[in-house]
Order: sequence, then C-alpha cells, then structure tokens
Amino acid sequence: LSIQSGRASCRQDLIYQILHLLLTLHNKGMAIDLDTIDVSNLNRQFLFQKKHVGKSKAQVAKESVLRFCPSANITAYHDSIMNPDYNVEFFRNFQLVMNALDNRAARNHVNRMCLAADIPLIESGTAGYLGQVTVIKKGQTECYECQPKPTQKTFPGCTIRNTPSEPIHCIVWAKYLFNQLFGEEDADQEVSPDTADPEAAWNPADAAARATASNKDGDIKRVSTKEWARSTGYDPVKLFNKLFKDDIMYLLTMDKLWKKRKAPLPLDWTEIHHLESSQEEACGTGLKDQQVLGVQGYAQLFHRSVETLRSQLIEKGEGAELVWDKDDPPAMDFVTAAANLRMNVFSMNMKSRFDVKSMAGNIIPAIATTNAVIAGLIVLEIFLNKQPNPRKKLLVPCALDPPNPSCYVCASKPEVTVKLNVHKTIVQALQDKILKEKFGMVAPDVQIEDGKGTILISSEEGETEANNNKFLSDFGIRNGSRLQVDDFLQDYTLLVNLIHSEELEKDVEFEVVGDAPDKAPTPSVPEEGKNIANGNKDSAQPSTSSKAAAEDDDVLIVDSDEEPSSSTMEASPESSNRKRKHHGADTDDAVSKRKRLDQQPADDDEDIIALD
Repeated sequence: LSIQSGRASCRQDLIYQILHLLLTLHNKGMAIDLDTIDVSNLNRQFLFQKKHVGKSKAQVAKESVLRFCPSANITAYHDSIMNPDYNVEFFRNFQLVMNALDNRAARNHVNRMCLAADIPLIESGTAGYLGQVTVIKKGQTECYECQPKPTQKTFPGCTIRNTPSEPIHCIVWAKYLFNQLFGEEDADQEVSPDTADPEAAWNPADAAARATASNKDGDIKRVSTKEWARSTGYDPVKLFNKLFKDDIMYLLTMDKLWKKRKAPLPLDWTEIHHLESSQEEACGTGLKDQQVLGVQGYAQLFHRSVETLRSQLIEKGEGAELVWDKDDPPAMDFVTAAANLRMNVFSMNMKSRFDVKSMAGNIIPAIATTNAVIAGLIVLEIFLNKQPNPRKKLLVPCALDPPNPSCYVCASKPEVTVKLNVHKTIVQALQDKILKEKFGMVAPDVQIEDGKGTILISSEEGETEANNNKFLSDFGIRNGSRLQVDDFLQDYTLLVNLIHSEELEKDVEFEVVGDAPDKAPTPSVPEEGKNIANGNKDSAQPSTSSKAAAEDDDVLIVDSDEEPSSSTMEASPESSNRKRKHHGADTDDAVSKRKRLDQQPADDDEDIIALD
C-alpha cells in the first residue's frame, strides 16, 4: 500500500491520521516525506508535538506510530515523490496508492505513475470543513486529469497597478513590490502606475502639465523600482512618499480612470507622522496578529520592515536577493504594511496581519476533526458537505464517473490540440509553459513528425540546449504540424497538434483547444487487441490481480516539495437532479458533477450517514 503525502497544507496532516487506520490491516511500510515539521502543523493532526518542530515528518510519524502499533515495520525516508528513483517499476511494487497531496503538479505526477503502473489510486483530501475521497482505476473510472481544473486566479496588471478594488489586489501589489525592491525583478510584476492602461486614454503631455508631484528626491523617475530604491539607500521615508504619495498623485492625472470610481487619496509621511496617537489605536481584540492597526501604525511598521530587509540585503552582500516567505516575519510585516497602506489610499477597510497572511500565502484553514473524519472514511467514496443536502445529509456517497475518452492523460491514444503563434513561441516556452506547466510533464522529449524525426527537445541535459531560444517556425513547424512528446519517467506519451494563430488575446501565449468539456461522455468499448494506453503497452484492460510479492512493502508515505495552489474550495449545493459538485483534494479543484446511484430509493437511508 502506497501513500503520497503533501506539504504545507491541511492535506499533509490528513495522511498521518490515515496511517493508524491502515496499520490495523497492514503492518509493513515505507514513509517518504520531504518536509519538516512547522509550528503551524501542530493544530491539525495528532502525531506531531511542539518538541518535534524542525524535525523530519516521516521520521517523527514513524516514531509516533510505533508507540501505538509496536509491531509495525516502517522505514522512514526524507525525500520527494518527484524523485526519478520512484519510477513506474517502483509503483508496481504496491497494491494500492493513497493520495493526500496539496498541489496539482504532484497530483498529476502520481496520477500518471499509477496509470502507467496500472495500480488503483485513492484520491482524498480536506479543505476547512470540506472533505472528499474518490477512487481512480485505469480503464474503469475517471483519472485525476479527466476533467480540466481551474487555473490559478490572476488579475489584470492595470487593476493591480492603477485601479485596485479589493484587498487581494493590494496584497498582490505588495508581494510584487517586495520582489521589485528586495527580490528577483519580474517585468510582469511591475508596481508603478501603468501608463498603457487602455481605460485611461489620457494625453501624457496634458497630464504632465497638471501633475503636482514633488520634484524632491522620491519623485517618480522612469527607472526600475529597485534601481531607484538603491539610489536612495532604501530610505523608508522616500520609499513611502514615492509609493503612497507621488505615484498616487500621478495616477490622479489619469482623470478618466476616476470618472466612475472613487479617486485615491495620497498619503504624506510628514502628515501621518504628526497624527494624534489616540487616533491610531488598534481595532479588534485577541491575538496581536488579529488586530487591525491604524494608518500611523502601518506606516511605522512599513518603516521598520524596510530597515530590517535593507540590513538583510547588506548582510548577504552585493547583488544579493531576498525571497518572500509568509513565515519570514520581516517579509510578512512589509507586505502587511504596504498592502494596508494601499487599501487606505483606495478607501478600503484594512486587514489584520492574520488575514493578509492567509491571502498572501494562499492558506486554507485546516481542521483536525475534518482530517480525522476523512481519514476514517477514506475506504468509502463519500463527500463531507459543508451544509446538509436537501435530504439533510452531510455524508453523501456517490457513483464514480467513467473515464473521459478525450482525456489527454488516460485515453487510449492521448492527443491534444494547442493554438499558438509559431513565429513568436520559442522552444523554451513550449517546454516550460506548455508541456511542463500546463500538461504536467517532468522531463519531456519532443520529436517533430516531419518524416525526418527531428528532435526538438531532449530530456538529456545539454543535447538540445541550443534550440531553447529559437522560434518553432525555425524548425519548419507551421499550422497543422504534429509533435510526439514522451515523458519516460511517467511512461507517458502525448501527441500534440499545433494550430498557428496570430489572433490570440493580449498576453495569451497559447490556448488548448477544447480544454473545458462540461461532462465526460460515456466511453465506447474498445476493440480487443487495438487499445494501447499509456503505461501498459500490453493491454489497456485494468489489472485484476491482487497478488503481491512477499517482499513488497505494504505502506509507503511520500511527500511533495511543490507549492500549493492558490484557490480555495467552496461548497456547492446539490441541484434538483441530485448532482453534487465533486471537490478534489487539491484546494483549487472543481471536478465534474456526479450522479447518485439510480437504484437508491428516495427514502432509503441505509447507505447514507446523517450527522446531527
């Protein structure tokens, strides 16, 4: 029995609660987990204690489990499931794989490895009060990727830079600002006013004449944010006046933006510094992180955090960069202060440090009791609803959907069509943004079906590096070209059809044609001997063997080192036809609606558990 465990999310702790249940049936196993125990892990499971903070999760889990199950034989490894050592043959050593991961990349990978090894996969997870368990069996049920998942929510650059209307816009801006000042600069994360905003449609010459921004140091200069900050020695006061006074006054010159919006109100350091302290008392009670400070309080926090981060840069030496981490106090203080000051400028209610951290770090609240319930129900196909359904049930069993014959992962001959501009798309973008990021491959090899077998991308380091910055058209790729893509680690082959287009939307580099089917159609029965599926070259028929080698491990706990996704799971009420939204264990998953068993009478409650 194989278990995959996630990192930095409630699902990572779910897996350890499952462990006790499993060891009543299996007493031999292997624990693999790349993560170490953090303080935030202590409130959502029962194996880790304060004394374990900083130690390997796998090792501590092993020690904790052995205390209540001394007969168990567990080997602990500090490693990642994405390690190439855990190949298809490794997965074939197990009779069953159980997932409790927290990110899509690792989920896609384990899904493909299980399909390739023809091993059943039980997908499970929790998010707040919600929980879900589903079974994935090759050839019989949908795989994890049969239904498209919603992409991470993004916001237009002009909204972030010019016209924020929600706190999350200001928090994203503050995270961008951290990178622009102290981290790795990214042109897509610019924070200065966007003069190209099509909604503004103003005359720059007229605006310049009306602008009243200061001519002193700190005034707007058309240089990079980091270059300007360095020239001031990262002076907190000059940074403050540029970001919250001069830039805002510059925005006000784009008067068309404010005809239907409330105009922003610039902040001045000197004026704020002389505010009466009685006006700056913190709002709210309870823990310090849950209090909302006043403008003066956040201005002072901004000043302190800039000084601290400046010192960290100096200590690291010339050319050093900082990496934003929600668990790094100075970095979190900076984002909290900058975001709240911008919220004040744009007349929004400010947020506590706790709220800002939750949004900036994409944190989904973890509840130990939900983890415990789902751990106990993991052997069932069941949903734990946030609210009772029309029949007043919280725990709802449901039927499994068949595979989606159009799925580009588990179909008999996976194929996908991608629309892009072959004259503007370089090979590096094809590899990183399309094959790895969009289609979840780890080490793709790409061959052009041009009759010559031209190798476009090789997973062997250095073999095709010279191709990286060339355009696809340089290799004769045009409208209708086909690419055969192989990922030997995942034992996965994908045929990619390319459509050349010069009419893609602005900032859209490619589109996957037919990427959002509403519902998986019923698959046709394949002809015997003609169905060749990924990972099982002999036959696409699911394995019915329950035998396992005597020396095979029964339990394996594995972790992923990928970051979680950003979206949160929301509860969906049942529709009138008894369909229920299937929530994936990944917090940004919204899978297909699943019908209840037709044979179940309306008043037959024998297979439904009601929680009062």
